[in-house]
Amino acid sequence: MWVAVLPCALQAKQFAIVADKANSASNLSASELVRIVNAHTRNWPDGKPITVVMRDPSSADMQIVLRKLLNMTPEQAHAFVLTHRDTIIPADTDDAVLRFVSTSPGAIGIVDLYSLTQDVNVLKVDGKLPVQQGYFLRGN
Repeated sequence: MWVAVLPCALQAKQFAIVADKANSASNLSASELVRIVNAHTRNWPDGKPITVVMRDPSSADMQIVLRKLLNMTPEQAHAFVLTHRDTIIPADTDDAVLRFVSTSPGAIGIVDLYSLTQDVNVLKVDGKLPVQQGYFLRGN
């Protein structure tokens, strides 16, 4: 019974892409987001460096991120983050992601939708917010 419930819980996970309040970005295409998380795009259009902050990609909660943004196994993602420590910062909790993003110009974070605070801006992906049908990082 437990095994049958676990995949459903993972699929229900919804993530939000957040940026600091001063960031002028409000919408990213899915391909732009993939390039940012994969460290191919390292600066915002205004020249500020991008720092990606996320939960450990090898954690069970981050399976959607692994599949849709990194296209890597948990082991590959862990190694990738370690080799890109200058642009990708792993965090232990969503609260830690939010604290870092809210105080770091140019930072972008990936957090559980239900962890959001007013200290950050939620970015649309392909014109959609996390609560809208067809949102890119929705777990279903």
